[in-house]
Amino acid sequence: MGILSGAESATFAYLRDNLELTDSDLSKQMSALEAAGYVKSHKQGRGPGSVTTFVITRQGTKAFRAHRAALMALLAEHPPTA
Repeated sequence: MGILSGAESATFAYLRDNLELTDSDLSKQMSALEAAGYVKSHKQGRGPGSVTTFVITRQGTKAFRAHRAALMALLAEHPPTA
């Protein structure tokens, strides 16, 4: 979600390579995000040469911002000790 929130779109291969996930793991995660309405996918072509592209939805952007804000609040409550 972090990558998609800062980009117009991202291909499956780009996400897989940058997140260092297996095809299977990324596919499961993206399917769950799509089922939740957080991302949309577009598949171009068929077979091994096909390209799947993902974009974040408005609902996904809203959920990601809320999640990020909650994490920031937790970090503010518990600053690291040196």
